[in-house]
Amino acid sequence: MKTGIAGGIAAVVILLILVLGWASVFTVYQTQQALVVRLGDPRRIVTEPGLHFKIPLIDNVIYVDKRILDLENPAQEVIASDSKRLVVDAFARYKIVDPLRFYQTVGSVEGANSRLATLLNSALRRVLGESTLTNVVRDERTQMMARVREQLDREAHAFGINVVDVRIRRADLPEQNSQAVYQRMQTERQREAAEFRAQGSQRAQEIRARADRDVTVLVADATSKAEQTRGEGDATRNRIFADAFGQDPDFFTFYRSMQAYEAGLKPGETRFLLRPDSEFFRYFTNPSGGRPAAQAAAPARTAPPA
Repeated sequence: MKTGIAGGIAAVVILLILVLGWASVFTVYQTQQALVVRLGDPRRIVTEPGLHFKIPLIDNVIYVDKRILDLENPAQEVIASDSKRLVVDAFARYKIVDPLRFYQTVGSVEGANSRLATLLNSALRRVLGESTLTNVVRDERTQMMARVREQLDREAHAFGINVVDVRIRRADLPEQNSQAVYQRMQTERQREAAEFRAQGSQRAQEIRARADRDVTVLVADATSKAEQTRGEGDATRNRIFADAFGQDPDFFTFYRSMQAYEAGLKPGETRFLLRPDSEFFRYFTNPSGGRPAAQAAAPARTAPPA
C-alpha cells in the first residue's frame, strides 16, 4: 500500500519536473528574435538562434520576426505642385531592429503596418506635393523615392523599425482626368496634323505655281526663239529666192511652176478641170515656158472631192 502511494508520488514529481523543464526552455529560429518578459516587465532580448532558458510560469517569450517585412499601402490620391491629381500606389519594405521598442510602441506586426501606412501616406503627400506631374512620372522619381524613404525611416525609428525601401508601383491620373487629358491630347494632335496638312498644301501650291511659271517662261522663250529662227530662215530663203530670180528669172519661174504642179496635183484633193493649153500647163506644151499664141482659156469648174 505504502509502496504504491510512494510510486504514485514519484511519478507525479517526475511528471512535474518534466513539465517545469519543458516550460523553462524555448527555441529561437534563424528568422526570429525573442523578447523575454517577466510578469509584464521586459527582461532581455534574444537574437541568437538556438535553445534558451527562462523561468517557468513567470517569464513569457514574445517572438518578433527578423526578416524584411512588406507594407502594402492602398492607392491614395495626391495633389502635385502643379495642381494635378495623382492616384499613387506605393509599398514599403521594413525590418524590426529593436524588438523592445517595437513591443512597447506598436505591439505587433499588424499594429506596425497600421502606423507605418499612415506615416507613408504623409511622407508621400509631402514629397509629391512639392513636385510636378512630370517629375513624379518621369524625371525625378528615383530621387523622390529616396526622400520618402528617408522621412519614413526617420519617423519609424520611434517604433524600433528600420525602413529598407519605398517604391511607387503606379502613379496615374484619376479616371476622369485621364479621359480629359486623352481628349485634349487627341484634339491637340488633330490640330497639329491639320496645321501640317495646311502648310504642306500651301507649300505644294507654291511649288506648283513656281513650276507653272517656269514652264510658261520656258515655253515663251522657246516660242520666241523658234519664231525668231523661223523668221530668220524665211528671210534667208526669200533672199536666196530673190537672188536666184535676179540671176535667172526663167529658172525661178520654172521652179515655182514645178512646186505648183506638185501642190495642185496631189491625189485625194479637190479636183479641178483645165484646158491642156491653159496658162497653168504651159510647161507641158512648151518646155521653155512660152505662152501659146492665141487661145482662149476655158473657165475652170470645181468638182466635189472623190
